[in-house]
Amino acid sequence: MKNRSDRLMTIRKLISDRDISTQEELVKLLEERGFSMTQATLSRDLKYLRVGKMPHTGGGTVYTLPGKEGREEGNDSPDLPFSGFVSLLFAQGMAIMKTLPGHASSIAYALDNWNAYEIAGTIAGDDTILIVPRDGVTGGELVALLKRRIPGISIALSH
Repeated sequence: MKNRSDRLMTIRKLISDRDISTQEELVKLLEERGFSMTQATLSRDLKYLRVGKMPHTGGGTVYTLPGKEGREEGNDSPDLPFSGFVSLLFAQGMAIMKTLPGHASSIAYALDNWNAYEIAGTIAGDDTILIVPRDGVTGGELVALLKRRIPGISIALSH
């Protein structure tokens, strides 16, 4: 049986990758991926993830994740302080982000305010941020989130 964390990550991915307009459609896609749930469980998951609906260019409405409303694709955070990013590495399931001196606090603040499911929290020093991912979130998923949300960032997942 797949756990809640896996289900929430799958819901986020489906909503990010597709135009989904009904809970029935989302339940069917989740069932195709091995998840079995009631409509009430899905409603609670959508509320937990703070999923909303927005008008679709083809008519009707589609589900959207927090922070996507009214923004151009690929331009999620143009005003956030990510110019101080230096590197990212992983240890013990957590990410360590190196920044220019004095930038860690503002970048960590921005990461926390994304309210992204993948990030449980951050701890910042002067030039280093410890990013604690939620249980079940892989380094690749965290890198994908950062690449989606930070324009022009280049991260190579090293082992």
